[in-house]
Amino acid sequence: MRWWSVANLVSNAGTWMQLTVQNLLVLQITGSAAATGLSMSVQAAPALLMSVVGGAAVDRLPRRLTAAVSQAVLGAIAFATAALVATGRLDLTLLMVLAAVTGVVATVDGPACALLGNDLVPPEDVPSAIGVGSLVHSAGRLAGAALGGVTVGFLGTAAAYAANGVSFLFVASVIPFLRPAYGAVRSAVPGPARDAAEQVGADMTVRQGLLFFLRRPRLVALAGVTGISAVLGRNYNLTLAVLVTGPLAGGAGSFGTVSTVLAVGGIVGAVLGARLRRPSVRLVGTLAAAGGLLQAIAGLAPSFAVLLVLVLPMAVVETVSDTAGTTVLQTDPPAHLRGRVLGVWGSVSTVWGLAGPPALGLLMELAGARGALVSGGLLIAVSIAAGHLLRGRRITAPVVLRTEEHEVTARPALGTAA
Repeated sequence: MRWWSVANLVSNAGTWMQLTVQNLLVLQITGSAAATGLSMSVQAAPALLMSVVGGAAVDRLPRRLTAAVSQAVLGAIAFATAALVATGRLDLTLLMVLAAVTGVVATVDGPACALLGNDLVPPEDVPSAIGVGSLVHSAGRLAGAALGGVTVGFLGTAAAYAANGVSFLFVASVIPFLRPAYGAVRSAVPGPARDAAEQVGADMTVRQGLLFFLRRPRLVALAGVTGISAVLGRNYNLTLAVLVTGPLAGGAGSFGTVSTVLAVGGIVGAVLGARLRRPSVRLVGTLAAAGGLLQAIAGLAPSFAVLLVLVLPMAVVETVSDTAGTTVLQTDPPAHLRGRVLGVWGSVSTVWGLAGPPALGLLMELAGARGALVSGGLLIAVSIAAGHLLRGRRITAPVVLRTEEHEVTARPALGTAA
């Protein structure tokens, strides 16, 4: 697990290094902001359409081999892009093709790497392993963004892509030496459950994953909580950038400070999230509602200093909520279905990932930066509270049990877990 964490730190730093310069590269090639947005959509589109297929592949194929091959392919794409940039042969068509191929490979790589990390620890330590992964992601993001600017400044754009290619190959070279922990979730599927899975359809069908997700109320509730938070909040690179440079009269340097505080809060939140042992959807919802309220208060911040004070807990709460939600998502389904459930989640999350920025942009056009933060945050908190109340009323509704002799009216226990 330590080797895997180091490899992921290197990989995340390389990925964020590349992402830091990718938009600049598109602008340099095309001179069009619309083309920049199009390249991001082209890379995200495969997740919308193919994540369920990628998740099924992860359930069917050996996990370590799948992760190693997908990392190697992503590395090859990064090296190819670096070579095309260095020789001046990268045009918009090639860029879109490479972005689409990257998106397709990522539909397999994402769930394979996520579940591989869980296999390296005993089942009781999976929540902590997910928290460590969140910590690595936040630290890699912070390091990669900083290294991206330095690399481009001294070595050029091609070097950032080449460095990302090296990071992928480093992960691929570590994977063959990883060994699952004794009693890891993948090897702990009970015989009857494994036999039942093998007897349905074509063994590992996409339909099984879709049906399990839709028939599992806690996963549907998790999708609802995460979706509304993602659409009406979370996109702080957009909302806080407008708030800082607009009403608070700051500049690019001020927003850079906000971004740094967000990253530090993400690291703190990941450490706290790693201490969760059995998180629930109720906890995810509570934290998401708290984050919405903090966002609304931040929208009313009278000064830049007050905003900085609020940004740190916002990032902490968001990261703990994300870590708890990821733990539920990766541990709730049976082991033989987890790849497909993650695939369904990838498709669903892509929808709100694409819908969030335009929705917030429209909201800011109508209500301004402050109005968007305040109204969005309040809508998140009110929607989650309303969902909780409706669920509570459904659970406590009397149930009539009919028998041949008489009717018995019973009420479910109030302590049912979310």
